[in-house]
Amino acid sequence: MTDTVHFSTSLPDPETQPEFYAGVPTKRALAWIVDILVITLFTLLAGIVTLTMAWFAWPLTFIAIGLVYRIGTIAQGSATWGMRLLGLEFRAHDGRRLDPIQSALHVGGYYAAMTFVLPQIASVIAVLATPRRQGLCDLILGTTALNRPD
Repeated sequence: MTDTVHFSTSLPDPETQPEFYAGVPTKRALAWIVDILVITLFTLLAGIVTLTMAWFAWPLTFIAIGLVYRIGTIAQGSATWGMRLLGLEFRAHDGRRLDPIQSALHVGGYYAAMTFVLPQIASVIAVLATPRRQGLCDLILGTTALNRPD
């Protein structure tokens, strides 16, 4: 007899409701590209507004703007602009949209994973291999990105 641990979740079941997870890995990748372009545009604008001072600290400016952009957009609509464009949103384990604290934790986990190569690779593998298409941060927090319900 084997004991299995089952975590209680209100997220859609990938076996009975696969439409919530169809195409999510590709959409997440495309949304990430859109978000990087938006953050880059905001970083360029910050350089113009600060009379090029922000450009001298490009990496720090890019990271700071990325943090504000990601936390702000996820906290307000449970999705970044790139995710919204592609019809995705984050949901917590209870099926609700992410609140500001969960958004900050998710973005913090994302930045922690992006700091090192192995967590990046592991996160991509997890998105491709897990039934709910969850990255490392999603697995830790119990969140997932899914196709936005109509």
